[in-house]
Amino acid sequence: MRIDVVTLFPEFMDQAATVGVVGRARERGLLALQGWNPRDYAEGNYRRVDDRPFGGGPGMVMLIDPLRAAITAARAAAPGPARVFYMSPQGRPLTQARVRELAALPRLILLCGRYEGVDERLLQAEVDEELSIGDYVLSGGELAAAVVVDAVARLQNGALNDALSAEQDSFEGDGLLDCPHYTRPVEHALGRVPDVLLSGNHADIARWRRQQSLVRTAVRRPELLDEAALGQADRRLLDAARAAEGTGDPA
Repeated sequence: MRIDVVTLFPEFMDQAATVGVVGRARERGLLALQGWNPRDYAEGNYRRVDDRPFGGGPGMVMLIDPLRAAITAARAAAPGPARVFYMSPQGRPLTQARVRELAALPRLILLCGRYEGVDERLLQAEVDEELSIGDYVLSGGELAAAVVVDAVARLQNGALNDALSAEQDSFEGDGLLDCPHYTRPVEHALGRVPDVLLSGNHADIARWRRQQSLVRTAVRRPELLDEAALGQADRRLLDAARAAEGTGDPA
């Protein structure tokens, strides 16, 4: 997969993608990442990329031409079509299901805004979709783009040392939260590892993990539980957990 990022800070994107799973994906040739600075395509001695907004108001708006030239250069850098995504709090929320869709694409171009945003005409002409990582505002789109790069890169086949790690993540499969995890030591001042995880009984372990996933989702993200298609076995597990708590409701 190839991801091009149009940003005033391409060095940030490059540094963010050198460590961990993303860095390993690049080393293994599973991910190609390149930044494109619109300032390189700006005219004049000052290489200006922004100007005052029409109608007045605070801040500056990024200019059409430098951004458009950078996007054009990114498109021409590699064969094949590339969808352009503008990182914006007004965009479609990024979910794990959406990440899987993006990870299946051969190319992405991520546009990072700054200041008060980007001239709307550029968005209408060059952007296929706006993407949001949450209902809050950042200083620029670079952090959001880094989130997309990380989430997409780890789903490339071979990026993770154990592919099952991704399959067991929160929001995968049926959309529930992941169960709690433990490691050594068994005994600690902060508590003991649940006995079922030490039992060696894989059926009991799987049942416990499923029940914990259901309970955790019901407590922390009940709307996800409402959306999940739970079978009778899952409902029995959840009811049993509620009964064990003695409240009838995990919340």
